[in-house]
Amino acid sequence: MRIAGILVIMLITLSAAYLLQSHVEDIVGVGTLGEFYLENSYLGERSAGSPEVVTSILWDYRGIDTYFETAVLFLAIISAVSVFRSFKGREFRGDGFTEIVKMGVKLVAFTTFVASASVAFHGHITPGGGFQGGSMLAVSALLIIAGFSKKALERNGITKTRALGIRTLGLLIIVCVAVYPLLRGFHFMQNLPVYPAKVGELLVSGSLLPYNLAEFLAVGAGFTIIFLLLANPEEGWQ
Repeated sequence: MRIAGILVIMLITLSAAYLLQSHVEDIVGVGTLGEFYLENSYLGERSAGSPEVVTSILWDYRGIDTYFETAVLFLAIISAVSVFRSFKGREFRGDGFTEIVKMGVKLVAFTTFVASASVAFHGHITPGGGFQGGSMLAVSALLIIAGFSKKALERNGITKTRALGIRTLGLLIIVCVAVYPLLRGFHFMQNLPVYPAKVGELLVSGSLLPYNLAEFLAVGAGFTIIFLLLANPEEGWQ
């Protein structure tokens, strides 16, 4: 019965797609708003030359919204740290899994780390950005916690306090990049002509690259803090 139901749904979906095909083919080009974003995000003289138009829109045209979204996430991290202050820090065993699993975790975590940095660094060129890259970076920390233990991260210097410092640094970079145009007589979070679209032959798309790298640090460290807090044993609570 389930297979029959799935086949019926697929048949209805294909029939609807066939009937709507002629209407879709009649749609030529993009709307006025879409043309504005394309011309001023990638093709126009005032654009940052970013092929990744979504990232350009997020920071150039929805920059204030993205700015406050980052601030809300920071407040959520601070709130979580405040709540978890009642943890007494009891010692507990956390030897992780077998050596085979640990070796696999090392390989996957390292690959994830490299991929996350690439996603953040090329966020103004290819799909991705600082938030996506930072989320991937935190997955590396989560893999190490699961495969080894929370103590494995802390022994290597990735503590809650240090991660909070890295997140604060990322946010300070975002604030400085956003406020600097005001000192030059331009608008808050303005991109060009305050920041260059290229440095030599390297496309940086103005402020998009520093925003992505700062967001990469802030999000990656923020989620790592949450994972470290959630890895605390229940016996440590009163």
